[in-house]
Amino acid sequence: MSEFDLIQRHLTGLGCARGDVIVDVGDDCALLQVPADRELAVSIDTLVSGVHFLPETAPEGLGHKSLAVGLSDLAAVGAEPAWATLALTLPEPDEDWLQAFARGFAELARHEDVRLVGGDLTRGPLCISVQVHGFVPKGHALRRSGARPGDLVCVSGALGDAGLALQHVQRGEPLGDYLRQRLERPTPRVTLGEVLRGVATAAIDLSDGLASDLGHILTASGYGARIQLDRLPLADQVAGEVAASSDWSLPLSAGDDYELCFTIPKSHLAELSVLAAAAGCPLTQIGEIESRPGLRWMTAEGHQWHSERTGYDHFAR
Repeated sequence: MSEFDLIQRHLTGLGCARGDVIVDVGDDCALLQVPADRELAVSIDTLVSGVHFLPETAPEGLGHKSLAVGLSDLAAVGAEPAWATLALTLPEPDEDWLQAFARGFAELARHEDVRLVGGDLTRGPLCISVQVHGFVPKGHALRRSGARPGDLVCVSGALGDAGLALQHVQRGEPLGDYLRQRLERPTPRVTLGEVLRGVATAAIDLSDGLASDLGHILTASGYGARIQLDRLPLADQVAGEVAASSDWSLPLSAGDDYELCFTIPKSHLAELSVLAAAAGCPLTQIGEIESRPGLRWMTAEGHQWHSERTGYDHFAR
């Protein structure tokens, strides 16, 4: 089939119908209407075969994840998802693969009220780029730069699951349903981002690991933080790995969690359970912002734990 046949058959009409989409797939540009009382939030992510996922990864999961990582960025600023564009490079015009990929993409898009409004389809090494667009009320976007000394550091969900899943795959060990889901089909915390508007002082999504991503909040805000390792939310399998090795690198720097890390004033601590119920996911307070620069990991015994690993970096040696 031709490039345009593939687009028409598999990539047209994906997601929800939206009244703010004037023209979508099939023209030179999408024509979109931004509400007058909203700011437009835009983010783009690229997934490269052999770097972000293994070549044998199921295409339906890739369709889901390629959209989920962008929606996670929208969640971090408290934006409501609206539109997506897709640039997909395929080695061959494999219709079965493309159909499964589109199915995974469309399922999540419908769940989050997203419409695929355009993109590009080319031949080459497998590579997936998705740009997402969302709306946030004017002046209410969550930023990385708002944390202040005394604010509490919190995270959603559990940390280290995707990293452990990847280790199992690399060792040729079987993956259970839970770890596979966490690696291949992460849940973007879109609702959480929206309920944190007006409550959180700073936020970021955890794509490269807590150490790296919390570090971005500290750099942007100009402060440091003390984190209690014994408070980190860990699934049983990750907790077992940490206990066996006395190494906290898995939940701190493995990455691919796509949870949210955020800071709130101490006065809002009592609201954490209410926010968790509204967002539909567990929230855990793990530490505190401090005036002293730097990121300090503290054990339950009061000792500081040190690690040279800070998170994933494409160009680090």
